[in-house]
Amino acid sequence: MAYSTTIERTRFGFRDLKDLLAKATPERSGDQLAGIAASGPVERLAAQMALADLPLKAFLADEVIPSESDEVSALIARQFDAQAFAPISSFTVGEFREWLLKPETDQRVLEAITYGITPEMLAAVSKIMRLQDLIAVAAKRQVVTRFRNTLGLAGRLSTRNQPNHPTDDSRGIAASAIDGLLMGSGDAVIGVNPATDSVEDYVRIVSLLDEIRERLAIPTQTCCLGHVTTAIRAVEARAPVDLMFQSVAGSQKANEGFGIDLALLKEAQDAGRSLKRGLPGANLMYFETGQGAALSADAHFGVDQQTMETRAYAVAREFDPLLVNTVVGFIGPEYLFNGKQIIRAGIEDHFCGKLLGLPMGVDVCYTNHADADQEDMDTLLTLLCAANVNFVITVPGADDIMLNYQSLSHHDAVFCRETLGRPPAPEFETWLRDVGLTNEAGALSGAPAMLTDYLSRAALV
Repeated sequence: MAYSTTIERTRFGFRDLKDLLAKATPERSGDQLAGIAASGPVERLAAQMALADLPLKAFLADEVIPSESDEVSALIARQFDAQAFAPISSFTVGEFREWLLKPETDQRVLEAITYGITPEMLAAVSKIMRLQDLIAVAAKRQVVTRFRNTLGLAGRLSTRNQPNHPTDDSRGIAASAIDGLLMGSGDAVIGVNPATDSVEDYVRIVSLLDEIRERLAIPTQTCCLGHVTTAIRAVEARAPVDLMFQSVAGSQKANEGFGIDLALLKEAQDAGRSLKRGLPGANLMYFETGQGAALSADAHFGVDQQTMETRAYAVAREFDPLLVNTVVGFIGPEYLFNGKQIIRAGIEDHFCGKLLGLPMGVDVCYTNHADADQEDMDTLLTLLCAANVNFVITVPGADDIMLNYQSLSHHDAVFCRETLGRPPAPEFETWLRDVGLTNEAGALSGAPAMLTDYLSRAALV
């Protein structure tokens, strides 16, 4: 179906829903690279006007990628709940935006329509919303998950302590993890991106992280972010695996590029549950996504990268995850060119993930060849805190020495707690206070000996 609108006697036509969504997207380099972006601000405005007038029901009749050839599209169709859609079924995209912004559209109402919204509907409405709109709506949506602690409570900000090391050296990982803990980072997860993907190294890393957690009695969870097939083999070896991790994308072909499909993710979920390491009924899946992933794999089928990103959230929510985060600036300037595009993408991703019912976090980051700097990341972090983001990722000095990109520092987590008033998970907050790391007001008060002594006494190999 073709779509069109007229601005001052000039008619703008869009050949199908994919084209309309792409042309309505705020400017970003990835869509320009794909050759699907608007030619300029006037065509973009025309597309946004046409999109605003489009009934939400149109998304049920026009799949951007056919279900017959794509298991992610088929999953989206299966997840759709017509009864949950009923309260918004008469709306256009523009009316949906206005409804989302109403004060009476609160947590209870947003939670009730979670499975009545498709990813494409949310991607569409986000394209006609200002940053302020996206923040205001996302801040109303709370998604709470649990493994050993409680994540996602309103007014709190959790952190992933990311102790990566270029050679996966055990002492290096332990030193980095303790560095983060001394700054109060790690209640979402202490998670290592391994430099290798062997089962042997995976087991060594999760065993090391579990030893740190147990020795220091930290109410958190740990994760080695190796491929899910490696994690399954580690579970079979009865290694102390808390969370099952995998990067996911918004099309079957893109996921095949990651070496996964929906059946494999279900196998991983079942394997993780078999260990029974968390609280009863614990969430144990951890997914990462990122705008541009499908395009970089030549698996976007002409769909804009933000819509493809939002489709990845349908995959994630199928497996009831503990954590999901977009690695917003990691893929590079070919997909998000500068700080402005990275900021916009991070706020969009958080909004879309939250409204689809995900415990959404953001890796606030950029590559060294992007037109961005740490002040852009300060801006994005502060906006995300206003939007009630579930968690962010922190590394020593904001410089990931293994993945070679710039992220947030552990000091940024301190800023969020002490300046923005965003404490960590309640169980972790109590632990920080009990070990003497923070005072009653939640501010850092010193380095407790139990943490600093650990490195000198532990037998690490």
